[in-house]
Amino acid sequence: MKLLDNNSKLKWVFFIIAFALIGYFLYEVNNLISQLRIEEKKKIQLWANAISRKSDLVIHTEKFFRQVKDEEKKRVEQFIEAHKVILEQSLDQELDFYYRFISENRTIPVIITDEFNNISLSQNVDIPKDYKVLVGDLYKEFTQNPPLEYEVYGMKFKLYYTESRVYTDLHNVLLDLSSSLLKEVTDNYVFVPAVITDSTQTIVYSSGNITPDKLIGENLQKTLLQMQSSNKPISIILPDKNKAWIFYEESNTLRVLKYYPVFFVLILIVIITIAYQFFSTIKRSEQNSVWVGMSRETAHQLGTPISSLMAWVEYLRLSPENESFCNEITKDIHRLEIITQRFSKIGSNPELEKQDLIPIVNNSVEYLRTRSSKKVKFNIILPQDKAIILPLNEYLLEWVLENLCKNAIDAMEGIGEFKIELIDETKRIHLDISDTGKGIQKSCYKKIFYPGYTSKQRGWGLGLSLAKRIIEDYHKGKIFVKQSSLGKGTTFRITFIKKDF
Repeated sequence: MKLLDNNSKLKWVFFIIAFALIGYFLYEVNNLISQLRIEEKKKIQLWANAISRKSDLVIHTEKFFRQVKDEEKKRVEQFIEAHKVILEQSLDQELDFYYRFISENRTIPVIITDEFNNISLSQNVDIPKDYKVLVGDLYKEFTQNPPLEYEVYGMKFKLYYTESRVYTDLHNVLLDLSSSLLKEVTDNYVFVPAVITDSTQTIVYSSGNITPDKLIGENLQKTLLQMQSSNKPISIILPDKNKAWIFYEESNTLRVLKYYPVFFVLILIVIITIAYQFFSTIKRSEQNSVWVGMSRETAHQLGTPISSLMAWVEYLRLSPENESFCNEITKDIHRLEIITQRFSKIGSNPELEKQDLIPIVNNSVEYLRTRSSKKVKFNIILPQDKAIILPLNEYLLEWVLENLCKNAIDAMEGIGEFKIELIDETKRIHLDISDTGKGIQKSCYKKIFYPGYTSKQRGWGLGLSLAKRIIEDYHKGKIFVKQSSLGKGTTFRITFIKKDF
């Protein structure tokens, strides 16, 4: 008992150490993940600030682009005024300024036609020879901006123009900035899931590091709400898109790392549990081997004195006055023979024969009834009108029943009620053995079947261990504590399965 308690305490020490190590590892990993989360937050903020600054740059570039466009339009209008002056004034007047103004226009492509689109003047435009009328692809190119119409001496003119090279280059820069802005937001260097929506948060402009199904229908709002719960969305102004929102959340790597300690702890617990069960099984196996060896050695040692006693009984029978004593001694010798057979069958595969369970129960109870206190009430509930035929080993089963009965009587300390009830079900036979004794703590329901466990000061802790072996290993049944209450009593149940017979 003390050895088992010490082993149990040692196991608890190992468990405490193991869980302390797990707790320490979990604490360290959580600290690491917290630091990674803080670092990622800083990166996200830097990234968001960079996006905001770049968005501002795009806005300022767009403003500058519009100013250039307005300036070019003003120059075109001044070009028209200069052309009108040249046409309206006589040739003897000083017009060098106006000619020079027109000739110095080397950036804005200009075509002047009459009202029928007959070309009268062109500048900064490569017009093929014999090309007299503005039509075709050239017409499409120069009508992207509406023509400016004016009249001189009743003659109607149209001035067509397109953007200058400076304007076109700036326009391409603006488009590149807008495109790179969206790309940098969605394909960002921190690899966080990001979504850009319009101001109503219903239209997705761009997304990155997120599966498309999360951006369809109702899933979009769920995704945005989830991201918003993690991080406050960033407001930016996109070119030609007015106000927009950037939603983002933690990276997939960080989310996976959050669950890594849990997975590790579970795996570690499983490994510790398997190792504990493995070593406990080995230990129980060694204990069982010891008890089996002791049982067979006991049977072997009992053989010699029993043979000797039988010889002495035969010698005593030679005197008629010893007959009554010899009969009683013979009963005890027969009892010793039964015990010897029981011990000898432990550790081997005993033969099972089809027998009636009821007489075996009655014989076991009757043997203890005559040797028990008169204050113990025996209540035996067995079928009287039929036999319960099962494959049994009579000697070993009687040992189990006598052991349970003796334990019950000892638990009641000679006063109480002992009860055996047989329950016949379709597929099972149950044998409930009850007493009104001290009871068993729930935590000990399984321990009492371990070899060496006993609550008695002089007990070996062998009886219930061997009973479990006999019922479960040899008879393929089941034995367990059905219920127990401290101070009220205990009920053991033995179950035999009919379908196995």
